[in-house]
Amino acid sequence: MLSASYTTILSNLLYTHSRDFVGIYDVALGWFTQVNPVAVQLLGYTSEEAFLTDPNHTLREPPWTVAEWHDLCELTQREGHHELETTIRRHRGEPFLAYLRLTYFEAEGRESLLVCLTEQSPLQRAERDLAHSVRRFEAVFTNATIGIVVCDKAGIMVSANELVGHLFGYTQPELLGQRIEVLVPKAAGRHHEQLRESFHQNPQVRSMGAHRALQGQRQNGSVFPVEVSLSYFYLDAELYVVAYILDTSLKQAAEQELIAQHQQVARLNAELEQKVANRTHALLSTLAELEERGQELALALAAERELGELKSRFVSMASHEFRTPLTAVLTSAALIGKYAGGDQQTQRVRHLERIAASVNHLNAILEEFLSVGRIEEGTMEARPTNFDLATLLTETLADVQSLCKPGQTIVRLVECRVVRLDASLLRKILVNLLSNALKYSGDNSTVTVRASCLDNTLLLSVEDQGVGISKEDQAHLFERFFRSRSVSTVPGTGLGLYIIAKYLELLRGTIALSSTLGQGTTVTVTIPYENDSAD
Repeated sequence: MLSASYTTILSNLLYTHSRDFVGIYDVALGWFTQVNPVAVQLLGYTSEEAFLTDPNHTLREPPWTVAEWHDLCELTQREGHHELETTIRRHRGEPFLAYLRLTYFEAEGRESLLVCLTEQSPLQRAERDLAHSVRRFEAVFTNATIGIVVCDKAGIMVSANELVGHLFGYTQPELLGQRIEVLVPKAAGRHHEQLRESFHQNPQVRSMGAHRALQGQRQNGSVFPVEVSLSYFYLDAELYVVAYILDTSLKQAAEQELIAQHQQVARLNAELEQKVANRTHALLSTLAELEERGQELALALAAERELGELKSRFVSMASHEFRTPLTAVLTSAALIGKYAGGDQQTQRVRHLERIAASVNHLNAILEEFLSVGRIEEGTMEARPTNFDLATLLTETLADVQSLCKPGQTIVRLVECRVVRLDASLLRKILVNLLSNALKYSGDNSTVTVRASCLDNTLLLSVEDQGVGISKEDQAHLFERFFRSRSVSTVPGTGLGLYIIAKYLELLRGTIALSSTLGQGTTVTVTIPYENDSAD
């Protein structure tokens, strides 16, 4: 045990002749009360007095604010000792990388810190960076979720991570020194040596066994599908090859299951299409019978009552919609027969156009019924593709131009182009919305279509200046066959918005409606699309 005098002398020698910054920091004062000569020189002061009387407290700010330095002092007081790497700014403003060690003590009733500071040399920084790099490499190599093997120029394994041993049933020492062909014996057939030499002459990152299925072989002789990618590096001018091995057993099983499911879906689609064709044929036959019965019942009041009873059993809304175009067809056909003269071609054309419009109306009604059937049977699904939204909107507007009343105009405002969605479903949604807007708006009115893309979401709205919908009716608009009281005199099936809502479910979209009686209606649909599809 050294005496007090020796201890004092030794402490002074260590303090004075230390090669590192050493100083006593008074916590209450907020600055140093004593520093050694190295500290004065390291921070660029002319003397210890200049250091201790520096009002700027250069060590503290920067790099730390007053609050951050206070927190660091409190942490050291709680733990007794604290070390960290940091950047220190010299008195003249030049920064340098240093290692800081803080030790808390109390002397003469005052809370103090022993501050030791070591400037890191370029060699120390390089050694530290190298150590960090090695640790990062070891962490990635050891814990990788893919098998990694390093081979020398002769194909001898010199390193392998744990997953390789787990995949192939070897311990790591058993793998080292063996050729890579032990793991993938049929990777290149009989020409492996030639392929290896070719790779050595022109090394590049590529997959192994291109266009061929590779199989790995375990130690017990069993095989399993693998994918192998190659890369390389040079060490002391020696070429080393890195093989990344991935077990694709689950992937192949999933692909086979997916193929089986696709085949099953194709069979189901064919069956469903046949069912739709059969039901369509049955429906057309029923319509033909109804028309024939209608002509017979027109001869007598009893037959007319029988026709009315038959229609009442059919869906009331569908009955109304079918009767109107059929009557137009019959009337126009009868009138055409009266225009026998050659100078009455104009009247015949007008009635033929009326017949065509009525037939198209019937087709639209039938399409709505069939759409409802497919939706409720679950046979419809979204099939997204990349397409130009502006082009789709232009084509759709051309399709509905024939529905415009005198003076009606359609204004389009599009702020996005390519999206990835089901173009067919989106077109049907647009046609329904535009048809409603034109149908329930008066002459000389404007229908506005807006489309914008934001955060991989398509916002599409159709605004009209029509009759509007009451608050009470808005709660039921998306129910089948519901029609608002404000449009009860206008032909319609009450299925349009119901079908739109179902289509949006397939597209994972939503619909919102705002309307005021006598002022118009705005319908807004929001549809997400895939992240990498839009420009």
